[in-house]
Amino acid sequence: MIAHEHHRTGRIGWLRAAVLGANDGILSTSSLLIGVAAAHVSEHNIVVAGVAGLMAGATSMAAGEYVSVHSQADTEQAELALERRELASNYQGEHDELTAIYEARGVETSLARQVTAQLMARDALGAHARDELGLTETSRSRPVQAALSSAASFAVGAALPLCVALLWPGAALLSAVAGTSLLFLALLGGLAARAGGAPIATGALRVTVWGTVAMALTALIGSLFGATP
Repeated sequence: MIAHEHHRTGRIGWLRAAVLGANDGILSTSSLLIGVAAAHVSEHNIVVAGVAGLMAGATSMAAGEYVSVHSQADTEQAELALERRELASNYQGEHDELTAIYEARGVETSLARQVTAQLMARDALGAHARDELGLTETSRSRPVQAALSSAASFAVGAALPLCVALLWPGAALLSAVAGTSLLFLALLGGLAARAGGAPIATGALRVTVWGTVAMALTALIGSLFGATP
């Protein structure tokens, strides 16, 4: 019986976009709220700034991810088109190229030729895409999926500090948003690390440290350029 192993590589595409979106949503919105609150403006203006940041950030994340990942997808398609033309114009040369790749990986010459012949007879383009270009179905670029994942995760992440700001108005707002946001970031970093098979503590610490730096800087700027209370 063949043992079926559960690998995490299939999560790479959506996990990267989702983690990036949620992390950016929490960090940018909480930093925005803290910076505005440190400027001693009204609670209404703080909330308005947070909502505007959520909407603008989610839209920006979706657009940025779509354009970025679509550019990668365009490059992949261009590479496949080039490979398709080379197969049509120089099939034997492509056969020899793939054989050399297998030989470089330790396969005996006769067996490498046999494997190449069988794989190219079944799906020549697929064999070259996978073993020459490194393109697989798992790693294939998905612009729409990346855009939707980023936008949704950003909105969810941004909603967390925004809800805290609504629940803790007044003097407690700044410290409440900062404390809970750092907790949210630590949890996100730990969950992302666990989903990717990395050390949980390292993932949590990494995002918490950078979150602290960002919030401290925005609070400093808000206090320096804000209105007198």
